[in-house]
Amino acid sequence: MSQQDIPLDADEVMIFAERIAQLPPDDAGWVGHLLRELLRARRREAELLAGQAANGHEMPRQEDTLNDQLAQVALDTAAWLRTLWDVGYMGAGNFRSEPRSSFPSIDIEDVRKSSLFARIRQGKHALPFPPPTRHGLPWHGLLEDPEQTQQVDAEIIRDESGRPFAAIIECCAEWDILEETLAGQEFIVQHQGKGPTYRLRLDEGMAGELRPQAPSSTCTIRQQERGGFHSYTLEWPLQDGRMQLVALRAATWERAESEAQGWLATNHPELYGQIRFERADAC
Repeated sequence: MSQQDIPLDADEVMIFAERIAQLPPDDAGWVGHLLRELLRARRREAELLAGQAANGHEMPRQEDTLNDQLAQVALDTAAWLRTLWDVGYMGAGNFRSEPRSSFPSIDIEDVRKSSLFARIRQGKHALPFPPPTRHGLPWHGLLEDPEQTQQVDAEIIRDESGRPFAAIIECCAEWDILEETLAGQEFIVQHQGKGPTYRLRLDEGMAGELRPQAPSSTCTIRQQERGGFHSYTLEWPLQDGRMQLVALRAATWERAESEAQGWLATNHPELYGQIRFERADAC
């Protein structure tokens, strides 16, 4: 099958939509109309093929085309291994290494138990840094639910002068203490200096609660419409007062917000989860 005979995937269509938004208004109108007509034709073709399958007609198959599900598994596996190599965690709870170190052996139990691989298979972004752990297992839920308060067991570690500098939370000893807000009882903590910050409040003994801190800053995502398509740009303020414009590969607000969070996690992991995004129309 030649390259021209391979149908465009969703990402390639999105790239075309983004390029259309950059065309002059006179050209964007008719090109956008043409792309919408092509998308309608593709949907109609899919409906016809689905109808044939439902009626028991055998579908034509290309022997040299990889099954879609197997192809997606291959892509997801590549993303999992790339995260393992770049970040140094598997998400299976039984393994931790430095990034770009000797590559480990992986068996079927690692694949079955890896929360990281499960996240990627669900279409979620892989974080560019390891999440906190809870009793040795990756604690992705803590990062993904910014409103839920968690009941935890925790212990505060102090230096020789009595100053708190670290915490052990749910058997994870990689929590930093940023501030002691109430002597011996309440602390602001962050995992390895990356990701959201939390308020840790201790009761009697080692019992306590871990509550996410609300985002402390706001950034704008600009929405622009041309030819019936939307494009989104993140406005990121720099220290010298200039504004960095980050083009987001997104056609919807939800995808734009997700892409902005992914960019933040990669480029400013210490601020991930601490920024809220607001939508604004292009000036």
